[in-house]
Amino acid sequence: MIASAAILQRGAPGREACATTERRILPAVRPFAKCGVFAYSPYTPAGASGSRRLGRAVLFAADVIDLHSHVLSGIDDGPKTIDGSLDIARAAKDGGTTTLLATPHVSSRYPNDAATIARLVSELSARLDAEGIALEVRPGAEIAITRVAELDADELRSLSLGGGPWLLVEPPFTPIASGVDAIVHDLLRREHRVLLAHPERSPAFQRDPEMLVGLVRAGVLTSITAGSFTGQFGNTARRFAQTLLEHGLVHNVASDAHDHLRRPPKLAQALGLAGPPELGEWLVREVPAAILAGREIPARPLARARASRLPWRRSA
Repeated sequence: MIASAAILQRGAPGREACATTERRILPAVRPFAKCGVFAYSPYTPAGASGSRRLGRAVLFAADVIDLHSHVLSGIDDGPKTIDGSLDIARAAKDGGTTTLLATPHVSSRYPNDAATIARLVSELSARLDAEGIALEVRPGAEIAITRVAELDADELRSLSLGGGPWLLVEPPFTPIASGVDAIVHDLLRREHRVLLAHPERSPAFQRDPEMLVGLVRAGVLTSITAGSFTGQFGNTARRFAQTLLEHGLVHNVASDAHDHLRRPPKLAQALGLAGPPELGEWLVREVPAAILAGREIPARPLARARASRLPWRRSA
């Protein structure tokens, strides 16, 4: 079936124009509403679980900056070979991603270093050029919070996202995480900026969400895994992610891709569940661009966060 699809086209600085073109889309999808970086349908496609509540589904995205992926081969639990890396890159490009951050684990299990990551990014970029895959890959790292104290100042700076001031820090997957807030505050004191990877999947934050609220108030940003919104990591992570989003505690959505099939670099379905186009643009383009450039984080689109009491707070 051919359906009309709205696709973002670059216009003058600060302006966006949507053009309509014919493109193969999911069957049973009817004509589109307006678009930003995303093409939305005002109807629910068959089988699009969860999108009926919102009355629309994202079909594809454009100009996306994905801040979290395990695209480098042979370095952690991502692809084993560079062919697997190329599969991820193709899937990312097809999903509308133009810039992909390579953020392998830096942990006790995967004691990677900035020099190795930079070399592998260079090698992958050369292969992408040779294969004609128009995707920019930039270096970064997902630094386990338990590993932070073992890294010297120069190495920490070299592990930043795209060479900017932000570190992608992975919280623990344990119910109790004593010292997490102290470690993060120490990074802030040392003039690092902190982006927390998938806090919605951390049992410590699920158990003590006020700790996460306190870190956000101190200047920490959160990056939610796209699959959490679709239930890929269970109902607890899904509900927590949605609650954080509704209360303005989500600043970025990233794929955390590990392969091109089971955990692919796809964001569109999750963003369809996250809310309106202007919020999606902020989550996957405006905030990531500011992080990479070291600029001030742009204001969240207004009137999108609930003003009500957070659900885990008790009345005084």
